[in-house]
Amino acid sequence: MSTADLYDAVARVGQALSSGTRLKMLELLAQRERPVVELATVAGLNVTTASAHLQGLRQAGLVVSRREGRRVLYRLAGPDVAALVASLCAVAEAHRPDVRAELTSALPTDDIRLMGRDELLAASGAGRVIVIDVRPSDEYVAGHLPGSVSIPLDELASRLSEIPVDVEVVAYCRGRNDLRPLHLHMAEQQLETAERR
Repeated sequence: MSTADLYDAVARVGQALSSGTRLKMLELLAQRERPVVELATVAGLNVTTASAHLQGLRQAGLVVSRREGRRVLYRLAGPDVAALVASLCAVAEAHRPDVRAELTSALPTDDIRLMGRDELLAASGAGRVIVIDVRPSDEYVAGHLPGSVSIPLDELASRLSEIPVDVEVVAYCRGRNDLRPLHLHMAEQQLETAERR
């Protein structure tokens, strides 16, 4: 294989990442293995379109599949794929003013602080924070941070009384794109609480 051929082979991985829909699917697969029909539903796609995207991702070596009866289940080819997607998002945020502006407008920085995994685990282990995992229950069951409590976002309003008031609360979610609905939900809850006082 010539150097040019090698670069072309690497470029095919980049081509597979050139779709926002595919990036969303990879982010969902980073949470857990999923059957095609479920992934299509969660991603808001029809099954044919989801299958076509998954074929492109599989050909690029980013996902693998297995059969379970009549179902085909997909998962990331490895943790390095999740790291690749996270790096791509970080580069876009750092170097694309439109991405940075969208994230900035979506997330007030005065009351939200992003924490890395190691910092979060240390703070949780020391009892300085409680980690609320707001992802759907099935994603929590598939894997979660030690000591975290599962309160899916759609249940948060009815379960606020379960959250201690004397400790900092950290929301664990799929990623920064999930912070906007979480922040809006928490702001609504704070307003309702203030109005009741």
